[in-house]
Amino acid sequence: MDPYPSINVLGQPLAPCSVDPVTGFYRNGACDTCAADHGSHTVCAVMTAEFLAYSKYLGNDLSTPRPEYRFPGLKPGDRWCLCANRFLQAHDEGVAPRVTLSATHQGALEVVPLEVLELYAETPDDS
Repeated sequence: MDPYPSINVLGQPLAPCSVDPVTGFYRNGACDTCAADHGSHTVCAVMTAEFLAYSKYLGNDLSTPRPEYRFPGLKPGDRWCLCANRFLQAHDEGVAPRVTLSATHQGALEVVPLEVLELYAETPDDS
């Protein structure tokens, strides 16, 4: 499970996504990926109530705590490494969350065009 280089979609070193809650395929706080990451957990997204409800509706409940997996459950404002396909699906359905480009792994570009990610890029006003 050797990780791919930690480079973001902007061609720079990958920034952390979240350590509270801790996210990522490797649970290291970054959206690092490797060949074993079949879901491509590469998009650092800022959760919204709308997206969390959408994900739950599709069968991936990200908001309910699962202590047995040390998963606290996500709430609006939390950052999380989303699967690239789920992000693109949410974009197509009009419910995609904001994205932290500096923390989104370049591997996401195999699924989501940079132009689409840029549509949802966080701005200083989002903080």
